[in-house]
Amino acid sequence: MMRHAEIAGAGFAGLAAATALCQRGWSVRVHEANPELRAFGAGIHVWANGLHVLAALDALDEIARGDICRPPAYENRTNEQRTSIETINAPGHDTLWTMTRQQVYIAMLHAAQRAGAEIITNSQAIAAEANGTLLLADGTRLPADLVIGADGVRSKVRDSFDLGQQRRRYTDGIIRVLVERGPLRGGAWDNVLDLWHVKDRTLRILYSPVSRDVLYLAMMSPATDTEASAVPVRPAVWLEAFPRLEPVLTRLGNRGRYDFYEYSKLERWSEGRVAIVGDSAHSMPPTLGQGASLAISNALGLAVALDEYDSVPQALRHWEARDRPLTDATQSRAGEIAGQRILAGGMDWDDQGLRAARSIPTGTMAMALS
Repeated sequence: MMRHAEIAGAGFAGLAAATALCQRGWSVRVHEANPELRAFGAGIHVWANGLHVLAALDALDEIARGDICRPPAYENRTNEQRTSIETINAPGHDTLWTMTRQQVYIAMLHAAQRAGAEIITNSQAIAAEANGTLLLADGTRLPADLVIGADGVRSKVRDSFDLGQQRRRYTDGIIRVLVERGPLRGGAWDNVLDLWHVKDRTLRILYSPVSRDVLYLAMMSPATDTEASAVPVRPAVWLEAFPRLEPVLTRLGNRGRYDFYEYSKLERWSEGRVAIVGDSAHSMPPTLGQGASLAISNALGLAVALDEYDSVPQALRHWEARDRPLTDATQSRAGEIAGQRILAGGMDWDDQGLRAARSIPTGTMAMALS
C-alpha cells in the first residue's frame, strides 16, 4: 500500500523531501503558506555535498545548463592584503558552484513536480500531532503516515512539540543583494572574494559572481553599527572600506534586507510520525555555506531511512542517529566562526571546516562534478 506524507513548507528542505519520497513510491502533498513558489532573492554557494544531493534529486542537470558560475579560486583579503587563496573547481580540488537561490529553487521545484509531488500554495500549516496529522489554518486536519515540518526558522510544526530548542542570535548580521557586475570581470574578479575591513570598524563583503552579468554580495556588519547595517545601503560607509567595489556599491539602490546571524538547535528532530528538517531543525550562520546543502541532505537521508524501515518512528530514529552528527559538527563550527570572526584571518581549507562540503551524503554516490 502506498504511504502518504504531508509536508509543511515548499522551500529547499520541503521540496527535497517531497522529491525523495516520491522517488521511493510515496504520495506527497506539500503546503506553502505564501501565494507564490519562489526563493529569497540572493545568491547561494553549493559545495560538492549539495551538488551530489541535487543530482540524486534529478535537479542538477537543469542547474548545470543554466547561467551559473564555477569560480576558479576562493580568495580571502583583510585590509586589502591577501590572507589565503585556494584553487577550486579543478581536478584534485574542492568543488563550489555559485548561482542565485532562485535558479536552484526552480530546478528543485521542477524535479518535485516531475516526481509526482502535489504542491499547494496559500495553505498554512499551524500545527501537527504526533500520530501523523497536519493541521491547517482553515481547520482542515490531514492524516498521513508521515508529517514533515520544513516551514523554516519560525516553524509552527516544530513548535507543536517540546523538542528542546536552543536559539542564539549573534552580534553580526548580513545584507544580501544581487547586483549587476558592470566592469568587475576577469582575473581576480571572477573568484569568490571574502573581503574584510578591520580597522576603525569591522565590515565584511563576500563577493560571488553568480552568472555572467550578476554578482551576489553578502555584506556583514554588527547590528550596533547603525550606518553599515542600514537598508537601503549607505554606499559611502562601504566605499570607505572597499573602494575597489565602487562600480557595484553605487548601484545597490533599495535592494537587500538586514538579517541577524542566528543559530537554532533541537534536542530531537522527530516526535512520533513527525519529522523536522532544514532551518526548522538546525538553522546556522552562513559562514560555511552549508545551511541549504545540509537541509536537502538531511531531507534525502530521511527518505532513505524510511525506505529501510517499515516503522516510521523507527526510521526517524535511525535517520537522526546516522545523519545528525555531521550537521551538529557543522553547525557548531559555523557558529564558532561567526562568533569569533575567524575568517578575517583567512579560510582554513582543512577537514574541520570543510567536513560537510567533502562528505558523500546518505542516498548519493561520489561522482565527477564538472
